[in-house]
Amino acid sequence: MIQQTDISRQTSSWQSLLQTAVTDPLELCRILQLDPAALALSPDAANQFPLKVPRSFIDRMQPGNPQDPLLRQVLAVQDELLELPGLIEDPLQEAASNPLPGLLHKYGNRVLLTLAASCAVNCRYCFRRHFDYAANNEGRRAWPALFHYLHDHPEVDEVILSGGDPLMASDDYLTSLIAKLAGTAQIKRLRIHTRLPVVVPQRILQSDLGWLKPFDHPVVVLHINHANEIDSDLQAAVARLRQAGSTVMNQAVLLAGVNDNLEAQLDLHRRSFDAGILPYYLHLPDQVRGTAHFQVTLEAALSLMSALQSRLSGYLLPRLITEEPGKQSKSHLL
Repeated sequence: MIQQTDISRQTSSWQSLLQTAVTDPLELCRILQLDPAALALSPDAANQFPLKVPRSFIDRMQPGNPQDPLLRQVLAVQDELLELPGLIEDPLQEAASNPLPGLLHKYGNRVLLTLAASCAVNCRYCFRRHFDYAANNEGRRAWPALFHYLHDHPEVDEVILSGGDPLMASDDYLTSLIAKLAGTAQIKRLRIHTRLPVVVPQRILQSDLGWLKPFDHPVVVLHINHANEIDSDLQAAVARLRQAGSTVMNQAVLLAGVNDNLEAQLDLHRRSFDAGILPYYLHLPDQVRGTAHFQVTLEAALSLMSALQSRLSGYLLPRLITEEPGKQSKSHLL
């Protein structure tokens, strides 16, 4: 791992840490002491989906290792340009479940709000790398239509904040929206899906987390794919989320060349639990254009899960799932 040499990184605001994220593949190679010529970098892939990675996440990568599992998740490479049958821009047909700007209603009792148009890190396997965020982020202007929609759909009792990354929004914005949701009698549960506490833990460490208080039992679902992503700052952030009353869970994606082996999966789920994070889902990658090199076959995934079952207690074992367009829930494979 890279040694932390800049103490200001520990005290800088989370916003400033986002502003100093690395966006140049050659700079990332320089920091990690890697030869760009050996990495199959792709300017075209980076133009289609820009590279962005916070330095706090780079600190957890191994210098000199072109196969580092964290690096593979963020580096724009030529394999992203592969055109394979079945890989399309909207494999889940979310456009058909997008009745209002910023709202997805795929499953009967819950809606998802795309609260922000960006993330702290651009993961190359992103499920929504082609999503029309420009048309789905109207901010407070969208609230009247949103709450009218909820009123007209009394079956909805849970709201999921997603994105992009919902924690890219300010504390003030989160406080206002969540308080308004809690004031709607039909909404009983709040869930937040976020990767920001993983790549920039200061987002949680520097917040009073008051925006969580309107709900008694909020659920925060993190997105950690490899045990090397779990450091002391993330552990401290998780402790604060739990102290604020949250249940903290993890949804990982099964990625070829990152975590598609037994030891990586064992380490991920054991260390997640030790950090106060409950293993939740292990998600097969969606069939998104540009992600061919991350795809794992169902046969390989089932074999891996079978091996995990023999090595992990039930509470450490995530559910292997996939998502299919038109289904009323995610599909549990094991």
